[in-house]
Amino acid sequence: MAELPVFTVEDLEVVPPFDRPVFDNDDAVTLGLLAVEMIRKQGANLAVRIVLRGDEVFLAKLGTTGPANDVWLAGKAAVAERFGEPSLLVRRRHEAAGTPFQDRTDIDHAVFRAHGGAVPIFVSGEVVGTITMSGEPDVIDHAIAAETLRRFRSL
Repeated sequence: MAELPVFTVEDLEVVPPFDRPVFDNDDAVTLGLLAVEMIRKQGANLAVRIVLRGDEVFLAKLGTTGPANDVWLAGKAAVAERFGEPSLLVRRRHEAAGTPFQDRTDIDHAVFRAHGGAVPIFVSGEVVGTITMSGEPDVIDHAIAAETLRRFRSL
């Protein structure tokens, strides 16, 4: 098995936010289809979910993913939306501070899951949605979501 990617706080901070002047349902579907292409190319077992302004616009479950991924998709997205940063970066910041996210008492851990795989979508500086992946180790979920956004930028 290939080695898992390692992401530090510094690695994650240098990636610019995914911020567009406009991002609508058609863009979300295009992003979702690109994500499916990336997932297939990697041979990954991933679910991908894109939420825009509180509405699930795109959902695909590939490989062995299924209903068990739903709670992870929602929980990771909740973290990215609340903190305005990738869910993996939120997790890594807490680890670096010596205060694991799961030890926070001000968070409903049934709702918020600080594991990699969700990246916020911004329109003109405002969080309007998320792209979230679940099914592989969370660093893989994050890596494929981030690469999908990078490729979408160049369309």
